[in-house]
Amino acid sequence: MKLAFLGAADTVTGSRFLLETGAAKFLVDCGLFQGFKKLRQRNWSPFPAAPASIDAVLLTHAHLDHSGWLPALVREGFRGPVFATEGTRELAGILLRDSARLQEEEAEFANRHGYSKHAPALALYETADAERALAGFRTERFGVPFALGETDSISARFVPAGHLLGAASVVLQRNGRTLVFSGDIGREEDLVMRAPQVPQFADTLVIESTYGDRRHGDIDEALAQLARVVRDTAARGGTVLIPSFAVGRAQSLLVALHRLRESGSIPALPVYLDSPMAIDATRLYRRFNGDHRLSDAECEAIYRGARFVNTPEESKRLAQVRVPSILISASGMATGGRVLHHLKRLLPDPANHVVFAGFQAGGTRGAHLVGGAREVKIHGAWHPVNASVTQLDGFSAHADADELLGWMRRLHRAPQQVYVVHGEPEAADRLRHRIADELGWRARVPEHGETVDVAL
Repeated sequence: MKLAFLGAADTVTGSRFLLETGAAKFLVDCGLFQGFKKLRQRNWSPFPAAPASIDAVLLTHAHLDHSGWLPALVREGFRGPVFATEGTRELAGILLRDSARLQEEEAEFANRHGYSKHAPALALYETADAERALAGFRTERFGVPFALGETDSISARFVPAGHLLGAASVVLQRNGRTLVFSGDIGREEDLVMRAPQVPQFADTLVIESTYGDRRHGDIDEALAQLARVVRDTAARGGTVLIPSFAVGRAQSLLVALHRLRESGSIPALPVYLDSPMAIDATRLYRRFNGDHRLSDAECEAIYRGARFVNTPEESKRLAQVRVPSILISASGMATGGRVLHHLKRLLPDPANHVVFAGFQAGGTRGAHLVGGAREVKIHGAWHPVNASVTQLDGFSAHADADELLGWMRRLHRAPQQVYVVHGEPEAADRLRHRIADELGWRARVPEHGETVDVAL
């Protein structure tokens, strides 16, 4: 079998792994490239394999760096099934529709204001493409084997990975051999999600390395730091703006703020959730209560503790709020969405505080702000940064380096080969060294576009 690394092989984004058996082609994940322009341009490049020739796609989870190129794949001719868990299907419905809408809106905005270098600016894909992609989803239950198709004898199953509702590791088996794609692995002590499970065996393992070169801070310290930011900003009469991933991170932040209010660690400020996608995702936590740690009462509490902002008009009215408040808005790396309008308004005022609660990929606005930029470019214009900017450690839904090693140690036997993916070069290489030195396993970091032989 041939395994081609068509994304997430020299970067933390754009997960796409193509398997060719001779009888069929399968794609594990179909993600968007995000971050630096040279990476984003890959989204516009022709796919290395004819999309119409791909028999099926398997999704580890719904985040756009794993699912967000599906509508483009469908637009280019893919017509096979998309296998996913039910939670992934539900979240992908929210994320892919929103992604298409945002791209349409941003292209229209760029054309209307004339700041794009392209004439006209085009959307990568449209809402109709997202709907066609979603129509092809076929859901499978955790732990239950299923056949990928009639033309091959590969059995697949999903193993809970923590990280996000519906998130899974993908286990492929044939002829007594096992190939495992870890997907994004969650944390043992996540605020919301249950701990990840581990497949018993992996002859070949493709492991993520987002935090392969670091350890997370303690969650209690992260909560204490967030509480200090809220108290200090409220005392100045300012707004705490938290750019957040709408799916996963926003819900963790709502839980954190609820617990801080209940303990008296922060004042009872108004909390606004300005993201229709995050609002829709939050509602799913009551449906999939077996996937997470929250009680029914706590699920209800995160509704009562936030004011949901749905329409663009409601979002614009937030500019009239004159009392200290907390505003959560997508996107998490400040690459698009409503948060850009809030940043333009709030960054120039030193009374305000912008809090990033997670990893910021190189080349994103979030990375520039965390790195100390004194001005940022938004919608074609430069805006001064006078507000405070803080990055919190401890809220990540990704396993850190020690947790990744711990996950691998729980395999019943050593894989014959480990491929380290989905990390920045330094993180991936550091994890590779630790796998080799501490576990004694063969490990390497593949290059983008590289193809290897896998025994399966």
